[in-house]
Parts: sequence; C-alpha cells; structure tokens
Amino acid sequence: MRTVGVVLAGGLSRRFGSPKAFAQLGNRYFYEVALEALKAHCDEVIIVTRQELLKCFPEGVKAITDIIDYKGLGPLAGILSAMESVEADRYIVLPCDMPYVDEKVVGKLLAQHEQAVTAVVVDGRQHPLVSIWDRSMKGNLREVLANGQLRVMPVLASSGVRWINGGLLTDDERRVFTNVNTPGVLEGS
Repeated sequence: MRTVGVVLAGGLSRRFGSPKAFAQLGNRYFYEVALEALKAHCDEVIIVTRQELLKCFPEGVKAITDIIDYKGLGPLAGILSAMESVEADRYIVLPCDMPYVDEKVVGKLLAQHEQAVTAVVVDGRQHPLVSIWDRSMKGNLREVLANGQLRVMPVLASSGVRWINGGLLTDDERRVFTNVNTPGVLEGS
C-alpha cells in the first residue's frame, strides 16, 4: 500500500508573524520536524506551500503549491493538491505548526486507520489536520471545493471520519497536539 506524507505549510501565519514552516524548535525548522515524523511511515513526503515560499525550501525537499483552480483555498485545497500531484493509496497529513507530533505518534495513528479518513481528538477538541485520508476521498474533495466548501469539518462529518483519542497515541496529548499559532505558545512549552 503506497503512503504519501503531506506537510501543510501554506497558511498566512498572521498571528505568528512569519511563516510557521520556518519557525524553529531547537535547531530544526517546523517543516523539518514534520518531514521527519512522516518519513518513517511514507514512501514519499511532500510539502504544500505558497508560491513565495517555494524557493525557501532546500533542494531535495519536494514542495508544491495548490492546484491553480484551488489556489489559496485552505487546507482542503492543499490536501487535494497533494493527491493530484502524487498517486498513493493513502495520505498522512500533518500541519507544520504541530512540531511535537513525532514518528511514534504518526505510526500509532496509522495503525488505527481503517477507511476514508482518520483524525485526532484531544479533550473534545478535534484536530482534523492530523489525519490520514484515503485516495477514495479525492473526488469528494474536488466536489466540495468546486462548490465553494472550504471548511474541513463538514467534509469529515460527511465522510464518516474515525476520531482517535490523542491519549491512545501519546502520554502527553495536550502538548503534542498543540497548534503553535503564536511565538508565545512555543516559548511557553
């Protein structure tokens, strides 16, 4: 079964103040941490980003932008763009702003994946972008984006998503599944 990792790194990072893909945890960029978490479980890993950031990634890192028809339409567009760019049976998706998700967490999530979409929930808060999407979702994503549906949650609700409790994936789920949306969140962890 072919598995492709997808790092979502195309957000505008308004609250953070600079592109989060290039924020650092220790001496590693967030995008490097996400790539590392995915590599152990994927045949290939790609980053979906904005056009102006493509040149910032080093040679050897596969980075793409959204498909023209869906450019800038958010994470669903990024996931579909990855699916259109690289054929696979399933796609493991990570946002670049969760730098505490590691390869062990990804492996445990993958072991829970059965069909359509699997995503994480922690203390009742859903994390739809720490997820696994089957190739069968590609047509659904095309349809919802063509109809102007940009929100992830309604797509997941209609797909029969399987929500996995973050506590099954790590002993420190609150920290691991923290979105680093401001520099203060990173400093406080």
